[in-house]
Amino acid sequence: MALLVASFIGVAALSLQVHPGREIVAVAFPPWWSGQQAMLAAASADAALVRTTTFSSLLVVRPGEHDGLARLREAGAWLVIDPQAISACFTK
Repeated sequence: MALLVASFIGVAALSLQVHPGREIVAVAFPPWWSGQQAMLAAASADAALVRTTTFSSLLVVRPGEHDGLARLREAGAWLVIDPQAISACFTK
């Protein structure tokens, strides 16, 4: 059972990882945040909203050019994910 859980976590980590040079990313903010709160946090990090998802705290954005991912994390983002990995599951 432990090996199954470890392999699931390993596969998920590799498939959700953002590839270098990616211009558009999916960003997960705390799940109790409203959609407005998540959008304001992304905007404060100078990220342009590309689209929303089924979950209001999960957004697809284009980060700013200078340290965009770091600014998103400082604004409260928990995860930065490859948007293609979540597109089939969380698209509105």
